[in-house]
Amino acid sequence: MAARKPVVLNSGSYQQLQAGDYLDAPQSGGDVVVLLNGDVSPVVIGAPGYINAADSFLKAKADASGTEKVRGLVAVSPSISNGVTGSVMVSGVLTATTTQWDAVVESGAGGLVAGTDYFLSPTTAGKITATAPSTVGQLVTRVGTALSTTELMIDIQPPILL
Repeated sequence: MAARKPVVLNSGSYQQLQAGDYLDAPQSGGDVVVLLNGDVSPVVIGAPGYINAADSFLKAKADASGTEKVRGLVAVSPSISNGVTGSVMVSGVLTATTTQWDAVVESGAGGLVAGTDYFLSPTTAGKITATAPSTVGQLVTRVGTALSTTELMIDIQPPILL
């Protein structure tokens, strides 16, 4: 396959990218997969999910083996309806409004807290918490770190059984 130079817009005219020039474009988001919402209700942006069947996910929860294996966070605003496919972010920075994060973070108010690690909730499916589970039988699954009140850097770690 031949190497081709991209076409760019320069002062209102199209031209090939010139030697020594480079493309300068903002980077955002992260790696996503498209999965079917197998849950009985819509799943909101930021909610953690686990794979329950081929190309399908359910809301994750850290209280039982099998539901704690977070594979990603819903990346569709405001939600993915049940029985519908949508993007689930598996790595990168997920951005949502403070109100949207409040719907996903247990005891959340005002969005995320910058620098705070977030974990899968052991009490409510599809929620995250700033407090790691500590009860024997629960599973600690770190999902990421807040960069700001609206951005979570997804860094899903394998679950640890307590």
